[in-house]
Amino acid sequence: MSGYYASILQGALLTVGVSLAALAVSIVLGLLGAAAKLSGRPPLVALATVYTTLIRGIPELVLMLLIFYGGTIGLNHLLTLMGSKASVDINPFVAGVLTIGFIYGAYMTETFRGAILSIPKGQAEAAWAFGMGSLRTFLRITLPQMVRYALPGFTNNWLVLIKATALVSLIGLQDMTYLALQAGAATREPFNFHLFTAALFLLYTSLSLWALRALNRRYSLGVKRGQV
Repeated sequence: MSGYYASILQGALLTVGVSLAALAVSIVLGLLGAAAKLSGRPPLVALATVYTTLIRGIPELVLMLLIFYGGTIGLNHLLTLMGSKASVDINPFVAGVLTIGFIYGAYMTETFRGAILSIPKGQAEAAWAFGMGSLRTFLRITLPQMVRYALPGFTNNWLVLIKATALVSLIGLQDMTYLALQAGAATREPFNFHLFTAALFLLYTSLSLWALRALNRRYSLGVKRGQV
């Protein structure tokens, strides 16, 4: 049975790839969503509000199936209407990354928005008074301080995101959950393989907690000194 465990370990690397790629997508969408909500422009605020409300209200599994199967059907139907005989199949890795990133982008939006609101507005106004543009103000003033306020919520979102990658097994992506299911069906001993997979997920989340807590301590050093 060692061969099955080796294949699950290979699938564990794919799980890491899906997690990191989806995290990158969610961070980009989260920053854009937070900027839209704080822009003060009604169309952007409304669009970001609809995004966060709908996405946080629909189960991840339903969204993944809609994007993977519904997206494939929609694209092929569009090609047919255009007179093309070609067919399109959505790559399971792309579908999984985009779906998970799209979902957790909504949660990151609220995390980043709350973090930005925690920073005194006078700091940005002082930067503008010194002639700094909006982008430079964000990169040099807002972003470094935002990280400290966002880290607790970011940590929670990241831990849930890692576990949500197990859903990609349902669309045929051969991550460690998919391979554990296959190994269990072949050997009729599913418990051992699922326990092994659970231990790998626990390892990922434990390492993530250790790294993010260290990062949080690093960003809190100046604040702690100031309170003494």
